[in-house]
Amino acid sequence: MELSGHRIVDAPRAEVWAALLNPDVLKDCVPGCQEMTGNPEDGFAATVVQKVGPVKATFKGVVTLEDMNEPESLTLNGEGKGGAAGFAKGGAKCVLSEEGAGQTRLEYDVEAKVGGKLAQLGSRIIDGFAKKMADQFFEDFKARVEGGGTSAAPAAADAASAEPAQKKSWFGRRSAE
Repeated sequence: MELSGHRIVDAPRAEVWAALLNPDVLKDCVPGCQEMTGNPEDGFAATVVQKVGPVKATFKGVVTLEDMNEPESLTLNGEGKGGAAGFAKGGAKCVLSEEGAGQTRLEYDVEAKVGGKLAQLGSRIIDGFAKKMADQFFEDFKARVEGGGTSAAPAAADAASAEPAQKKSWFGRRSAE
């Protein structure tokens, strides 16, 4: 699966560059990431829990940073093993350029591969999942760098959990009438 895209981040290029090297930022932005340790020079160790179709697995793996050209470009490469579920590996080539006053254009080219039980799910499911993961990572990254939080997902979850409560109270009112 290959995917390209870009995000405009409301932050200076040096700040976006520093965030790409920060394990805490990466942990907050990788969907399902439970733990991330390490440093940019030696790489990061990560534990990620994901469900792809009917397969749920805990992936333990490494993320390395390569082809670093500060503050213009770098490549994030990751590889994880999920036991019986199989493996996943991929990379994202990131290019940073200034985009007006205090903004940075983050362009990315992502490539992902899977094997084992995951590969048996079919390319349509895998491609859709990989696109969703990449989109979520870069949206979360943009939000984190801009200071707007780590994800829009918790806000959506709060709204979804509030909706049934409203329906419940509506039903409660109807039965009380």
